[in-house]
Amino acid sequence: MSRSLIRRIATSVAHRLRQNHLILASSYSSSSSSAAVASDSASSAPTGSDSVDITDNCVRKMKELQASEAADKMLRLSVEAGGCSGFQYAFKLEDMTNDDDRIFEKDGVKLVIDNISYDFVKGATVDYVEELIRSAFQVTTNPSAVGGCSCKSSFMVK
Repeated sequence: MSRSLIRRIATSVAHRLRQNHLILASSYSSSSSSAAVASDSASSAPTGSDSVDITDNCVRKMKELQASEAADKMLRLSVEAGGCSGFQYAFKLEDMTNDDDRIFEKDGVKLVIDNISYDFVKGATVDYVEELIRSAFQVTTNPSAVGGCSCKSSFMVK
């Protein structure tokens, strides 16, 4: 690959990241005025309708993945600008948390969500779905979404 091509790709990626950050930050600031932020969000998670539920399939798959890893990994759910419908879900396995993370736990499996993304997924359900075309972690229900694509990887905000 030529250096000029790499430079153009890097510039494009950096621009896209800045756009995503600005969109998410502006959405967060408009919704944070109505949302209560916990003083110690890194160690606490809301209960009731604001919690994020983890299905038994999700727990089972995470335990399988943890058994094959040297360290216990956590599932990170984040929301990014993009996708067919405006915002998209992103899942990663991580072993560290950040200061602004909310942690949801079920049967020893931890789901980590940063504060900005949390405002988009309050009350949602995270599942592990196995289909003929793919197997993946998915947000199966999200009360903050009014629509989305059929693959359930992107959504529109209310």
